[in-house]
Amino acid sequence: MATYAIGDLQGCHRHFLELLDLTGFNPTRDRLWLVGDIVNRGPDSLSLLRTLMELGDAATVVLGNHDLHLLAIAAGSASQRRGDTLQSVLEAPDSKDLLEWLKQQRLFYHEDGYALVHAGLLPDWDTEQAVDLALEVETIIRSGQFQTFSRSMYGNEPDCWHNALRGEDRWRVIINAMTRMRVCTPEGRMNFACKEGVSAIPNGLLPWFEIPRRASRNTTIVFGHWSALGLYLTPNLIALDTGCVWRGHLTSVRLEDRKVFQVPCA
Repeated sequence: MATYAIGDLQGCHRHFLELLDLTGFNPTRDRLWLVGDIVNRGPDSLSLLRTLMELGDAATVVLGNHDLHLLAIAAGSASQRRGDTLQSVLEAPDSKDLLEWLKQQRLFYHEDGYALVHAGLLPDWDTEQAVDLALEVETIIRSGQFQTFSRSMYGNEPDCWHNALRGEDRWRVIINAMTRMRVCTPEGRMNFACKEGVSAIPNGLLPWFEIPRRASRNTTIVFGHWSALGLYLTPNLIALDTGCVWRGHLTSVRLEDRKVFQVPCA
């Protein structure tokens, strides 16, 4: 059995199938770990959702910011933005089933020394706390509360974590860290304006994974979201967003031996 972690798909269904062929993925034997942003911007989010739903337990998926955006639109709490390519999902005859499947996916996943998240973890969170915090939000997403919460899901404040946070502010910080964060201060204050590569990060900010004494540093974290960072491999990090939707590559890393597989996304 092999586990193939795959970067941001964003509706690039054809390239996803090409990558599975390249890896030799067998759904009866192997597993996929998908870092989120399954949908949007690319040409065929509908087919991609159907394929992943058919894979069942062979695919472990965490939600990204684009996936939450689709759920908010479907709940009537957000509008499509310029560049969105979600209409085919919303109008599909099986839209209700696909959206319900998406709601059931995790925000964070942890297994055997590896963790899967779309964007990152705040420096004070170890993986056990991250599982508990993600579960709080997952419960809201799957419940009738999501329609109300999704109206206030967007926003940059609060920009740091406090254990005393409650309700919508608490859930927003968890979502922002796990689906939007790239950089923060050493104290864990998030900055969402910086989207460039590491060399362009302003003074006073660091990539979230370079914060000294980060509580999750003993777990290998698999993540995406940061296309300007690209493929980034260290002993305890696997970054996989290589900009497929921006005509880069779609990338997979086999966790057992760190072998890299890539297909070009012209």
